[in-house]
Amino acid sequence: MSDNCGNLSPLSTLRHSAAHVMAHAVQELWPGVKIAIGPAIEDGFYYDFDKGEPFTTADLEAIENRMREIVAARHPFERTEVSREEARSLFEGQPYKIELIDDLPDGEQITTYTDGSFVDLCRGPHVANTGDVKVFKLLSVAGAYWRGDSSRPMLQRIYGTAFETQEELEQYLERVEEARKRDHKRLGRELELFAIIPEIGAGLPVWLPKGATVRRVLEEYIVKRERDAGYQHVYTPHLASLELYKISGHWPYYKESMYPPLEFDNEQFLLRPMNCPHHFTVYRQSAHSYRELPIRIAELGTMYRYELSGELTGLSRVRAMTLNDAHIFCRPEQIQDEVRGVLDLIDEAYKKLGFEEYWYRLSLRDSSDTEKYASNDEMWDLAEDVLSKTLDEVGIEYETARGEAAFYGPKIDVQVPNVMGKDETISTIQLDFHLPERFELEYIGEDNKPHRPVVIHRGVISTMERIVAFLIERYAGAFPLWLAPVQAVVLPIADRHAGYGEKVTERLKAAGFRANLDSRNEKTGCKIRTAQLQKIPYMLIVGDREAESESVSIRSRDEGDLGAKPLSEFIAENQDRLT
Repeated sequence: MSDNCGNLSPLSTLRHSAAHVMAHAVQELWPGVKIAIGPAIEDGFYYDFDKGEPFTTADLEAIENRMREIVAARHPFERTEVSREEARSLFEGQPYKIELIDDLPDGEQITTYTDGSFVDLCRGPHVANTGDVKVFKLLSVAGAYWRGDSSRPMLQRIYGTAFETQEELEQYLERVEEARKRDHKRLGRELELFAIIPEIGAGLPVWLPKGATVRRVLEEYIVKRERDAGYQHVYTPHLASLELYKISGHWPYYKESMYPPLEFDNEQFLLRPMNCPHHFTVYRQSAHSYRELPIRIAELGTMYRYELSGELTGLSRVRAMTLNDAHIFCRPEQIQDEVRGVLDLIDEAYKKLGFEEYWYRLSLRDSSDTEKYASNDEMWDLAEDVLSKTLDEVGIEYETARGEAAFYGPKIDVQVPNVMGKDETISTIQLDFHLPERFELEYIGEDNKPHRPVVIHRGVISTMERIVAFLIERYAGAFPLWLAPVQAVVLPIADRHAGYGEKVTERLKAAGFRANLDSRNEKTGCKIRTAQLQKIPYMLIVGDREAESESVSIRSRDEGDLGAKPLSEFIAENQDRLT
C-alpha cells in the first residue's frame, strides 16, 4: 500500500494520522498538487508532494494553520475496502497513487481512509478522528526522489512531528535546536575542519589542516592501541579486479552500492567498497601453522560507495570513507578470547573518546530471508551461539535484532546515542565462517592436516569521517585537549611582546603542544574572542609582567580566567593530557 503502516505504536499511529492531516491541508491549499506517500518515521512524519513551485516558509505556516482547522473539525478517519478498479477511479489524476495501486499484488486487500473531503490510499491504522492530532509542528522541506530512484521525479518532502503533549513537543524542539547548534556541517565550516568542494564532488570531503589534525590524532591513537594488542598493519590498493568481489560473494549483494567497473587491459576493476577481500588475500600470501594463529591484520582502509546525492550529508554520509578496519584469523577455540579482546579495545577507546552511555546489540539473520543471507544453517547456528555465549560470559547485557546481520555472519553492534538521542552504530564485531570457505583459507593444525580459520571482522572507531562528525556534534566543536587541533594559542598584548610570545610558542611546541601565536595588530579582547570562537582550550596572554617573570596569564575555554603562573608549571600540569 502507499505508506509504511501496519502494526504501528500509538505514537506512530498519531504521527501517521498527522501526515494525512497535512496532506489534506496541502491539497486544499493547492488543489492541483500530486500526492505520493506519508509515513510515520522515528521522530515524526513526512509526506511527499509534486507541486511544481517550491514550498516556502510562509507556505509551511499556512499549512499548519489549515491543519489546525482540520483538527478542530474532528473529522473521523473512516476505513473503506475498495476494488482495484474503484481505487484507480478514486485516484484519477494522481499518478503516484495509481502506480502504487498497479504495483499491489493480485488479491491484496486495498483500503482507503477518509477524513472530511480528503481520501488517501492507506493500510492504516489511524486515530479515531482528526481532533486527536492536537500537538504537532512542521519542521522543514527537502527534496526526495520518488521511490528513492534518482531517475524518477524529484518530489518535495515536508517533515513534521507530533506528540501527545505540548511538553513533549517543546522538549523535542529544544533537542532539535541543540542539535542545530552542534550540527557538524556548520561547525565544520566555522572551525575550518573540512569542506565539500563542488569541483571535487558531492560526498567527497576535503580535510582542511585543522580537521586533518583531528583525524590524524585519532588514527595515531587507534593504530598504537592496535599495535599494543598484537595487530599487524598493512596497506592495500583502493582498486581491485571485479573477480575479487565475485570470489568474496559481495558482488551480487552490494553491486548497487558499488561504483561501475572500470575497464582496461581486457579486465574490469572496482573502487573497493570494503576491505575484507584484500585482507583475505594478505593471509593467503603464505602458509600458516596453528601456532601462528590468531593473526590480526589491520588497516585504515579507504572505501568507496555510491550514495544518492540526496542522502549525502557532511562527513556522516559520504562516498569515500576510511574505516578503522581489521580482520582476525583464528582457530575456532580462540573465538571467544579474540572477541573479548575486541570488546576490551572498544571499551578502552570509548573511555578515551568520552562515551559514557552505550549499549550492545547482537544482530542475527532472518532465516526466512534466503536472498539476503548466505545459506548454511549449521554455520549460522554455530556463529550466533558463540557470540551470544561470549557476551553472556563477559557479563554484557545486550538486545537481539533479527535481520540485522551481515550477509556472511552475525555481529555485535555497539550503539552510542547522538545529540538527538538516536543510537548510532560506532563499533562492530562480525563473526564469519562463510568467506574463509569462499577464499579457501587454511592453516595446518596440530594433526598436520589443513583446517579452515574463522575470521572476525571488527571496526572499533568506525570510519574517520563518521567518528569525526559524531565527535564534533558530541563536543559542539570544543574538543578535549588531546584531540583539539590547536591546544593553546599565545596572545601578545602589544607588538613589543611578540618576541616573548614566539619563545613561549616554541617552548610549548617543544613540549608537545599544538600551539599557535596570534601576533595580529588587534586588541587582546578581539584575540580572545577569536580563540573562543575557534574553541581553543587555552589562551596564554603575555605582556611586560609575564615576559619579566617567564610566566603566562592563562585563560581557559571552559573555565575562564585562571590567573598567571610560570610557563614551566603550565606545561608540567598539562603535558600528560596532550595525547
